[in-house]
Amino acid sequence: MNNLKVSTAVATKEKIEYFDVVDIFDRVVGLAPRHYIHANKLFHRAVHVFVFNNSGHLFLQKRSMNKDSAPGKWVSSCSGHVDSGEYYFDAAVRELGEEIGLYYSKDIKLAMIEQARPETGYEHVHVFICNYDGELNLDVNEVADGMWIDPEKLDLWVDENPRDFAWSFVYLWKRYRKHF
Repeated sequence: MNNLKVSTAVATKEKIEYFDVVDIFDRVVGLAPRHYIHANKLFHRAVHVFVFNNSGHLFLQKRSMNKDSAPGKWVSSCSGHVDSGEYYFDAAVRELGEEIGLYYSKDIKLAMIEQARPETGYEHVHVFICNYDGELNLDVNEVADGMWIDPEKLDLWVDENPRDFAWSFVYLWKRYRKHF
């Protein structure tokens, strides 16, 4: 991974995050803390971004062990919740910068939308894609490791060892591969 470097960011005390609670149609119906939303399986919003390089390889991140969900599992290039009042696209751009240090990608575009369901963690998910070949700066609080992988090899890995991955990633990756 010659084009990755780990951030020297220092962990800080976590703040309480509030997200919009939405209905099955993705309409805002309330506001609640992250832990309450997850504990009660309320519908909310998230983004995933698949970053591909010019060779067509996908960047995967391995989640930090200090994450509250899917610690140590392989996932999308970056992912995260949509903050209250935030647009999906803006959340995708923010997460790219926060997690992997990609602060500019002119070609980020929406690839697919998935309705909230158990397989997505009760999240309405917008999946974005972009291309990038530069250096990535991984935030150690978010990301333990990263790798570029050929999509066909990833398909085999997911089929042979699905427990290596966050279950929402497995669902989204299979849906993406079915359509693209």
